[in-house]
Amino acid sequence: MADFNKILEPGDYEKGELNVVIEIPTGSNHKIEWDREHACFMLDRVEPIAFAKPCNYGFIPQTIDEDGDELDALVITDQPLTTGIWMKARILGVMKFVDDGEVDDKIICVPEDDRNNGDKYQTLADLPKRTLEQIEFHFNHYKDLKKPGTTKVEKFGNLDEAKQVIKDAIARYKK
Repeated sequence: MADFNKILEPGDYEKGELNVVIEIPTGSNHKIEWDREHACFMLDRVEPIAFAKPCNYGFIPQTIDEDGDELDALVITDQPLTTGIWMKARILGVMKFVDDGEVDDKIICVPEDDRNNGDKYQTLADLPKRTLEQIEFHFNHYKDLKKPGTTKVEKFGNLDEAKQVIKDAIARYKK
């Protein structure tokens, strides 16, 4: 397997485009993570099935978030994506998130070319309200059985806020 941080760039985020590597498919309770040191995926843990991911979960190469990991991406699709693929994505916004006292923001995006739904998702406002409610609920509660109260969705931000989070994460990676 290739090291995604060496072969992929973050993408042209200023134009609203990203490269995203998928770690966890929608519906999975397996916490699969990219292991930067070994340049491969690893199963970190198995979460209770009640906390399966409400959307695909991945990362943006050549970025580092404030928590020290690659910047996370939540990818909204009609079907689960496969661990280990990468894709071109359209940025919709950002979920401002705190996990155990650390900033752990999530960029919300969709496939750049989604012919199934006619590319109808261009902003967060285009997503079904229920989709964002499910994402917020999941991230506010997915650690409740082990460490209740340690996660908090602060807000959903627009495209400009997402671009700033990405810009900062790219700068951290380059340091």
